[in-house]
Amino acid sequence: MHDYNTILGVIELRLSKVSYDAVQKRYRIGRSGIALIMNRYKDSGLSLDDLRQMPASKVVDLIYPKENLRHKDIPLPDFEKIHEQMIQMGKHADLSFLWIDYKKEHPNGYQLAQFYKLYRDFLVDTYGTSKTSMPVERIPGEKMYIDWIGDQPELLLDTTTGELRKVHIFTTTLGFSSLVYAEIFPDEKLPHFITGTVHALSYYGAVPKYLVPDNLRTAVTRHSKDELVLQSAFSDLETFYDTIILPPPPRKPKGKPTVENHVRFLETHLVEELKKDTYTSLEALNAAVKKIVADINQRPFQKKSDIRKSRMNGFEKYDKPRMNQLPGESYTLCDYKYFLKVPDNYHLEYDAHYYSVLYTYKGKPAILKATMTEIRICDEYNRLICRHPRSYRDFPLYITDDNHMPPEHLYYKEVNAHDGAYYRRWASVYGESMVTLIDRILRSSKHEEQAYNSCAGVLHSCKDVPHRLVQEAAEKCVEANACKYSYFKKVLSMVQNNHSSSAINGTGKLPSHTNIRGKEAYK
Repeated sequence: MHDYNTILGVIELRLSKVSYDAVQKRYRIGRSGIALIMNRYKDSGLSLDDLRQMPASKVVDLIYPKENLRHKDIPLPDFEKIHEQMIQMGKHADLSFLWIDYKKEHPNGYQLAQFYKLYRDFLVDTYGTSKTSMPVERIPGEKMYIDWIGDQPELLLDTTTGELRKVHIFTTTLGFSSLVYAEIFPDEKLPHFITGTVHALSYYGAVPKYLVPDNLRTAVTRHSKDELVLQSAFSDLETFYDTIILPPPPRKPKGKPTVENHVRFLETHLVEELKKDTYTSLEALNAAVKKIVADINQRPFQKKSDIRKSRMNGFEKYDKPRMNQLPGESYTLCDYKYFLKVPDNYHLEYDAHYYSVLYTYKGKPAILKATMTEIRICDEYNRLICRHPRSYRDFPLYITDDNHMPPEHLYYKEVNAHDGAYYRRWASVYGESMVTLIDRILRSSKHEEQAYNSCAGVLHSCKDVPHRLVQEAAEKCVEANACKYSYFKKVLSMVQNNHSSSAINGTGKLPSHTNIRGKEAYK
């Protein structure tokens, strides 16, 4: 069947006595086609001017009557029934899917283009419908569109209850070749959105300039805690893959026709195929998805003039050469957790453990990122604050970096973290008298642990004091049998003052009144 211009051109040339060979070369039409057009033109009894005054569709119908368009041995498709099926499929309606079933029943039947024309003619004759669309130029390798298929089909069989559970289908497509990737998840939460994106890029084996997520529930947020987590996740993807996240503007359907068209295509060509079988696990479902998607990507396009030939051919020839290489290492998937405020104890909870952050971040927002081996904590602008190895032990529950603690907390931690042997070793730095003093303090309590604070106080008070003065003060406390923190601190102060006075007087000796022999002498 040929179009209006070819029909009129053949008739005009033959009426002008132009040879069959010349007509063939001009319109790329066979001799039998030329003869058919001329015979039916003569049988109509109309002139060439009459044909030019007629609507183009009427001229085509005159030369190629609809009843003659079908094969003699194959009945004309029941387009009334097909139209009812299209209505029942609703927004999933796809004529090519019904054509595939038709071709399975009639392998020698109409090709898709002729099938489409017959159906359009049926619609025009019955309903008079028509519509137009704006062409959009796609740049090879530029964009990868991301979306969830709108409906959640019930595909997963629960073997215990016999019920079918809903699943969520993640899908991507490349803007030029339309190469499809799909994967099934139990929900549409952010970790699965990120996982699907990473797996899609791995499937393509290359990275486009832009990642274009549709306005998903996962991706479209207001200024809330979810937006911080979302932007952090997108920022991590952008940085790792050196690409740009570019969501289309909300409520602008014309800005995202590619992703919506391919979603509608998959709702039919993927979901309807999956419904033909039963699956008891996500692994089995995704194995089936992989096979169906592979078939879709290898399937030739129906338009013979399409330079892509098939999705896979278009990808290999046009998209992939213009895309960037994947990074040399694998993307580390994180579980993101947002905190509106860092609590007063400057520890953030994850998986029943508490990880410290610098205490000055108390009261500020923070984002925790958990991998299998590491906990990363970032501020609200996704700037890294600190890292911790992830803990899987029951204890300790609090994972604290000493550098994150305020000075007073660090002091008490040191006090509580050490035993008697630790304080005796510390005292040995100053000499035997200090070791004796600390030993007597430790032995003075019913339980050694009760004396740790006193030992820590004695030793911390010696900071920046010459060792010989510390030793002298310790000797006086031991001689006076007054081995207590409060007494040592007073004696140490007295020794320091007397030393300063002696240095001023030039004697080099302590005054006689500093020869303390006990508490009474001190008083």
